[in-house]
Amino acid sequence: MNATAPIVPVILSGGSGTRLWPLSRTKFPKQLLPLVGEESLLQQTARGVADSARFTAPVVVCNEEHRFIVAEQLRAAGDIPKTIALEPMARNTAPAVAIAALLSSAEGEDPLLLVLPSDHIVGDRAAFLAYIESGVAAATDGAMVTFGVVPHGPETGYGYIKRGGAWSKAASNAFRVARFVEKPDRETAARYLDDGGWDWNSGMFLFRASRFLDELENHAPRVLKACRDALDRKTADLDFLRLDAPSFAASPSISIDYAVMEKTEKAAVVPVDIGWSDIGSWQALWDISPHDADGNAALGDVILQDTAGSYIRSEKHLVAAVGLKDTVIVATDDAILVAARDKAQDVRRVVDILKEAKRNEVDEHTRVYRPWGYYQGIDAGPRFQVKEICVNPGAKLSLQRHRHRAEHWIVVAGTATVTCGEKIFEVFENQSTYIPIGTVHRLENRGKVPLLLIEVQSGSYLGEDDIERLDDTYGRAPETGA
Repeated sequence: MNATAPIVPVILSGGSGTRLWPLSRTKFPKQLLPLVGEESLLQQTARGVADSARFTAPVVVCNEEHRFIVAEQLRAAGDIPKTIALEPMARNTAPAVAIAALLSSAEGEDPLLLVLPSDHIVGDRAAFLAYIESGVAAATDGAMVTFGVVPHGPETGYGYIKRGGAWSKAASNAFRVARFVEKPDRETAARYLDDGGWDWNSGMFLFRASRFLDELENHAPRVLKACRDALDRKTADLDFLRLDAPSFAASPSISIDYAVMEKTEKAAVVPVDIGWSDIGSWQALWDISPHDADGNAALGDVILQDTAGSYIRSEKHLVAAVGLKDTVIVATDDAILVAARDKAQDVRRVVDILKEAKRNEVDEHTRVYRPWGYYQGIDAGPRFQVKEICVNPGAKLSLQRHRHRAEHWIVVAGTATVTCGEKIFEVFENQSTYIPIGTVHRLENRGKVPLLLIEVQSGSYLGEDDIERLDDTYGRAPETGA
């Protein structure tokens, strides 16, 4: 293989980011959020490998539920992926990378794959590109390269990698991996820093597709078989590649570290200093955020008095903090988190409690994204519900009907093309229309600007599963959802 040949970026977007609740939710996890800057972490990851001749279009592996949001965010970032492969269920990183490796080598090619989590941040992109070149010689020579972040403190939230000797004279910046270590306690982490030669495990990799598949065959053959079967039975779904669910479910749920990296004799590490963070907690986000003179990171409508060392973020309402120290406050329109900053890792326990109680706040925000736009709850009560609906230009909802509710639509901006029974007509700004219970209907935006309207639902049952789809542009199942 030519060492200067383009590299295939593999962007993994299957995580749930539970430790960043209430901002990160199951159906809208942290990689889809603009946590640092105006773009989402996914968009920043894609842009990082988008404008260099060194890279091909990426292969993206994501959760099936996130497919339309992922595709729209990549489109908005100006990045058209080579493939978006849909995981029917979470199976961790080894199967996801296996799918990408099989796809990338399907036409007899054997490219280098650069595996990137979509929910991390790289502050110094230019430096990272240079480090990638440092890893190319080793990866071309058969190494399974991982990028180890040079530690800046005794962090206990990351795994560690011990460097051995140089991989080769041609790849002097790559070192053989002497040892992988799970997340250590603080005393052990401090000792690693004193000893030197230890790096944080970043979860970013570079290797030939064939090398990874060979290692997977040797160390985790069930993963490889399940992924091959899932691709053999794949189906096309609009712009997506849908993996066969029963086949993919047969794969063990296992990380690339456990499946391959900790077992192979070909593991190498390239130490990097690139302003990296996995943003694995509110503490980590505070660490990389700009601070005021008192060490606070404040975002949104926030007032601070006699407060220091805190992360305060409001997505909607005014938040005022008085007399706090080293505290996290995160307020969305339906939940508020208050935590000691040094307990930020324990937020996942709150998520576990919410799951046990079957609370909707663990899965969705009040704004729910659909392939045609979004809807957002405004108010609800006995036998009524009010929503804001935004339909993207050129998009339309499914042709559908409800058995238990009627709907009243008031257009706020744009022009709605409405199907109601046998009639098709337009509704303009400041006009409204009524959809009786059981009437077949559809909402469409044929204009060039977003269509914004207020929907008032009334009836005996207002759940999203009271939707019978009769026709859908996006190929979704007929039972539920707008």
